[in-house]
Amino acid sequence: MPSEDLSIAHRCGSVALIGRPNVGKSTLLNHLVGQKISITAPRPQTTRDQILGIYTRPNGQILFLDTPGVHQGYRSLNRHILRATRSALDAANLGVLVVEAPLWTAGDAEALRWLQQRDLPLVLVANKVDRVPQKERLLPYLQELSRHARFAQILPMSARRPDDVERLAGVILPLLPEGPAQYDEDEVTDRQMRFLAAEAVREQIFRQLSAELPYETAVAIEKYAVSPQGKHEIEATIYCRRPGQKAILLGEKGQRLKHIGTRARESIEQQTGARVRLGLWVKEREDWDRQPGILREMGYGA
Repeated sequence: MPSEDLSIAHRCGSVALIGRPNVGKSTLLNHLVGQKISITAPRPQTTRDQILGIYTRPNGQILFLDTPGVHQGYRSLNRHILRATRSALDAANLGVLVVEAPLWTAGDAEALRWLQQRDLPLVLVANKVDRVPQKERLLPYLQELSRHARFAQILPMSARRPDDVERLAGVILPLLPEGPAQYDEDEVTDRQMRFLAAEAVREQIFRQLSAELPYETAVAIEKYAVSPQGKHEIEATIYCRRPGQKAILLGEKGQRLKHIGTRARESIEQQTGARVRLGLWVKEREDWDRQPGILREMGYGA
């Protein structure tokens, strides 16, 4: 970690991470806070809600807001997804547009348009530069990016490189307003484990099932308790729309559901540092994404 000048005024502010789906926003957030708080999968549109990540250093605190990708969402759940993105932008002091090097797409332009509507100072992150095979393409690409908007800085980086992540934080911090920290230094998110546990299950559904099925499902935590011995006891229901989907989720003799549960439990144990018992059930509920009450039960705050 780079040394810090303690004479500099303390800064604190909110930063909206925005971009089209699958450019690495959630991976970037997890590496910034040093803990997995936002799910990742090699599929677009996995994030459905705004996730707060808290980055704290002696001279400042950055409140990163990971947003769902800017996209045409899936059914009426999209109303919640769009609200989550707008809410992050309304609360932000700074916008970080994340794109995937060496690309600039219509989706990137749309994400930039959202940011420009809020008249925020902007930083552009050209992510995944480590995957660009022809490095000589980077300089003209970065020059072209500068023509799209007036960015405070354009930063080529990889979200998986610790030095790059620290460099991004170093760019952002001076652009934030002066002010005291809003959270304790050991906090990395405001989300409770109940929400993070549901996300861990949903991540495994995305990772282990193909086609459209993951987008047809949602996870509700029915019970979350910690025993006197410190073991986390969790009961969760995976909702799907049709009988055929339920059969796919269960797998032959329930083996797919068991595998989803095992991997999700391992993820939750890493997050909590404790033993976890995770019980999973699958239920059909055709209209789960159309009912505000159901969405609230599932943690989407619709």
